[in-house]
Amino acid sequence: MSTQLAVAAQAILDHPLFGFGITLGAYQLALALFERTRWVFLQPVLLSMTLVVGVLLLCGIDYAEYRQSVSMLSVFLGPATVALAVPLFLNLKRIRQLLWPILITLGVAGSLATALGIGLGWLLGADHVMQMTLLPKSVTSPIAMLVAEQLGGIAALAAVFVLITGVIGAICGPALLGLIGVRSPAARGLALGLTAHAVGTAQALQESEETGAFAALAMSLMGVASAIGVPLVMLLVL
Repeated sequence: MSTQLAVAAQAILDHPLFGFGITLGAYQLALALFERTRWVFLQPVLLSMTLVVGVLLLCGIDYAEYRQSVSMLSVFLGPATVALAVPLFLNLKRIRQLLWPILITLGVAGSLATALGIGLGWLLGADHVMQMTLLPKSVTSPIAMLVAEQLGGIAALAAVFVLITGVIGAICGPALLGLIGVRSPAARGLALGLTAHAVGTAQALQESEETGAFAALAMSLMGVASAIGVPLVMLLVL
């Protein structure tokens, strides 16, 4: 009987959709716990990532196997990103009303978010490679990896910094905005999208549709501005 159970368990672990299943299951569990408790340290992305890592270590599955089994998730990444256009369209009138404040916020806050990261790294003695890796920490991973690689940084490590930035922003951002009295959905969305990119946008969508729309807009504009502006600025500076 034990042999049969072992064979069945191994068959489940070797199934090509095992990683896909534990990833979705972990996120749904994390999301349910967060919605029930609203504890900031149960932020869904952080908790689900921890759960998946724990399962992989427990089952002895290496990253290469896991990555292959979740390759199907990348198929949904494009449609999920495009779907952010829906809240943008529904709030298009509001976005037009606030066009200039949005652009000014992007210029000022986006520049500060970029400069503070590299400035803090410089103060702490980080070398040039690490500074270039930290530079695009406030944009979504694909753009951050590309920008970091262009500037001589480490693309894989840039993705880690992006993830850490997003999780911290999603955990601390809403509470901090509430503490300083920011109640406007547009302002909250812009702040979360600019600083915490995709993870912040997911958090903003849980607050309201309008907050999510402005977060998606900020994330998109920040990504485009960083992909074009950061390499040009660094080329002039260096």
